[in-house]
Amino acid sequence: MSELQPVRGTRDLIGEDFRRHAHVIDTARRVAATYGFDEWATPIFEDTRVFSRTLGDTSDVVTKEMYSFQDRGGDSLTLRPEGTAGVCRALVTGGLTQSLPQKVFYAGPMFRYERPQKGRYRQFHQIGCELIGPSEPLADAEVISCGWDILTALGISGEIVLELNTLGDAESRVAYRAALVAYFNDHRNALSVESLSRLERNPMRILDSKDESDRKLVAGAPTIAPYLTDAAGSFYAKLLGHLSRMGVPYRENPRIVRGLDYYSHTAFEFVTSALGAQGTVMAGGRYDGLIEEMGGPPTPAVGWAAGIERLSMLCDDILKPVQSIVILPMPSNVFIDEIDTRAIEVLQDLRRNGLRAEIGYSGNLKRRLARANKVGARFGIFIEAPNPHDADQEVIVRDLVDGAQTKVPASQLHGFLKNKFT
Repeated sequence: MSELQPVRGTRDLIGEDFRRHAHVIDTARRVAATYGFDEWATPIFEDTRVFSRTLGDTSDVVTKEMYSFQDRGGDSLTLRPEGTAGVCRALVTGGLTQSLPQKVFYAGPMFRYERPQKGRYRQFHQIGCELIGPSEPLADAEVISCGWDILTALGISGEIVLELNTLGDAESRVAYRAALVAYFNDHRNALSVESLSRLERNPMRILDSKDESDRKLVAGAPTIAPYLTDAAGSFYAKLLGHLSRMGVPYRENPRIVRGLDYYSHTAFEFVTSALGAQGTVMAGGRYDGLIEEMGGPPTPAVGWAAGIERLSMLCDDILKPVQSIVILPMPSNVFIDEIDTRAIEVLQDLRRNGLRAEIGYSGNLKRRLARANKVGARFGIFIEAPNPHDADQEVIVRDLVDGAQTKVPASQLHGFLKNKFT
């Protein structure tokens, strides 16, 4: 075995793995386009400040997980740990804050230095949607509905539940934060070291703690509902109404939080029990203060991101196998050149009519059929010696699943096969 191996936390996408990966992106891209989202592609590395400003200087991502480095010019650069910050930076530097709304879809690799585990890698991949400009709850509903329709189009929505919460407006959060501080101060002795630190900096983050003793305290902590202003309560009620009208099922979960001040109102997660502990496959919310944090004007925005690896795992038993065709020339010492010429003509005709077709290279027939089965080919096309008196000479089509054979005129071959694949 070669000494050179993939770096820990990375993996190669080959064959079926890549097909599932591409299937997620292609499906998401198609559905997002029906909602009017345009695809953007931003660089995979940015000025480190793009992320330290937007993710919070004290967040785990910034302090522990970012791949940051100095380039030869002495600038601090970071491989992107998430996609939203780059989209917002592009909006500001591209002068697009005067051309709103912007509806953005993206897909690509992200990088975080964390412990690799099932469905989580140090180079991982995300799809995401950002709707920038509208402040109405209908925008939140539209973004969530787009995510739900993507999961439905992938065939996995039956295993997934949308969990939803409101973070309220700024006034609501000030009152709620004070209530949380009072509650957790009464239980300081039972808090983990990390949550004690969060109590001073951002008590809402305690609600997201994974520590077992913290979880027991969180179960009795106050929820935000009694502290919502009339405006925040109205926003949330309208969102729930829009989701019902759009046919998107949801479950309210008052423990979903976001740690930074620029988040407001909607917070949501699409979760599943099919992946064990790593249950969140898509998450997002409203971040009305983020673009201003990056030097742009105050700009409302809402969006989500989803891990392609986790979605791909849920697609394991759903994605249909690749339907392909293998051309099998039947060479003879006399007609080998003529047979190869005819085989190539048939091969290219199938490809140009949108069918996946390959040539069965050297080896005896048994060996070439074995290779065709190995790559999952559905049909084998046998090309025999040409008949100079038959311009539309038949070829033999063998179903490699049941062994049935049919003779088909060459001119009708692509139509015959397309009907078989539908």
